[in-house]
Amino acid sequence: MIKMHLSKLLGEKRMTQTRLAQLAGVRPSTVNVFYHETIKRLDVDMLDAICRVLQCQPGDLLEYVEDDSGTLG
Repeated sequence: MIKMHLSKLLGEKRMTQTRLAQLAGVRPSTVNVFYHETIKRLDVDMLDAICRVLQCQPGDLLEYVEDDSGTLG
């Protein structure tokens, strides 16, 4: 499973979801699903824009955590 750390990074940078959306040029709803870890597909351009604004690497936002079920899909 992939864990998202956007909420942590925004807290550290004292930035709102709305401000990130404005600076990154993405929809607020897109930032919201990323923030709440409900995103189903990740657009590389969106990831690039968020990393640019937050001055971070993709690995700072995403983390692979092994699923307890041990099954794929």
